[in-house]
Amino acid sequence: MASIDFSAEISRLQSTLSSIEQVTDIEALDAKIADLEQQASAQDLWDDVDNAQKVSAALSHAQSERRRISELESRIEDLEVMVQLAAEEDDADTLAEAERELTSIHKTLDELEVRTLLSGEYDERSAVITIRAGAGGIDAADFAEMLMRMYLRWAERHHYTTKVMDTSYAEEAGLKSVTFEVTAPFAYGTLSVEGGTHRLVRISPFDNQGRRQTSFAAVEVIPLIESTDSVEIPENDLKVDVFRSSGPGGQSVNTTDSAVRMTHLPTGTVVSMQDEKSQIQNRAAALRVMQSRLLLLKKAEEAAERKELAGDVKASWGDQMRSYVLNPYQMVKDLRTEYQEGNPSSVFDGEIDSFIDAGIRWRAEGKSDS
Repeated sequence: MASIDFSAEISRLQSTLSSIEQVTDIEALDAKIADLEQQASAQDLWDDVDNAQKVSAALSHAQSERRRISELESRIEDLEVMVQLAAEEDDADTLAEAERELTSIHKTLDELEVRTLLSGEYDERSAVITIRAGAGGIDAADFAEMLMRMYLRWAERHHYTTKVMDTSYAEEAGLKSVTFEVTAPFAYGTLSVEGGTHRLVRISPFDNQGRRQTSFAAVEVIPLIESTDSVEIPENDLKVDVFRSSGPGGQSVNTTDSAVRMTHLPTGTVVSMQDEKSQIQNRAAALRVMQSRLLLLKKAEEAAERKELAGDVKASWGDQMRSYVLNPYQMVKDLRTEYQEGNPSSVFDGEIDSFIDAGIRWRAEGKSDS
């Protein structure tokens, strides 16, 4: 009656879900939810607003993870019943519905399986993304703004909170650089595979002769620092400059010197913040991002030392990780995973989950091979 072996497919679904449950550690997740629920019910919870928000976010995320697994268990059970009924009654319509549900469950399981691969030290953190225009002049600045919109639209699709922290506008159009925060559990682990050099090929809208232009933009993704992290920065190691915030074309959006540029003298790391209302807020935001970058820098140095000791000279990322080609053909291709899409418009509109999932799997395979 059907070309699909539903019995075998359902067994595979159950096996995959069982593996996910083992990796997730359901008992530990249930214990975590119980603990967070107890914290959330404390009468003095909101005496410390920052901690209350963290507890609430952690509880919401844990409950969502548990609910997703429970719903999948129910859907697989319902699918099994649906297939049995369709077979007993020789019902083609019900069987077609079961086939659609099977495809949907496979997709949901794949997404959940990818999440289990996020086990890095900082993968659970929120993320800070910085995009910088590279070679390509005004087209590169425009490309940087296109990438910012792409990530903000992606976050919006997932109902994640975003906050632009610093913006440096280019003179004619687009952005020299932008830094923004994506607040969500596992935002860093998820988005960290987006770090690298992105390339755009298109007919330049800024070229009167309609010539094809290649431009580049760099994407940096770092985990957001938390107060529990031990990153001490001596005051003498920091140089702090204040200046007046500005908008596109240099037009003033602030009549006071509220923007902050912070430089870590030993490493030359620079962080600018200007989107908060006061100098104090911008300074605090700059310090958090500075601590995040220095923490990541420290971890990278430690990893490099380990590689050197192990004699590992294998390259990892390379300079260019993704190409967005709009002319002479339409294609977005990740050069690490070989995953590609033929609809750049949807990609630039934030539909990048498939690229991210492929990147996470690629990274996990690389770690297991090393």
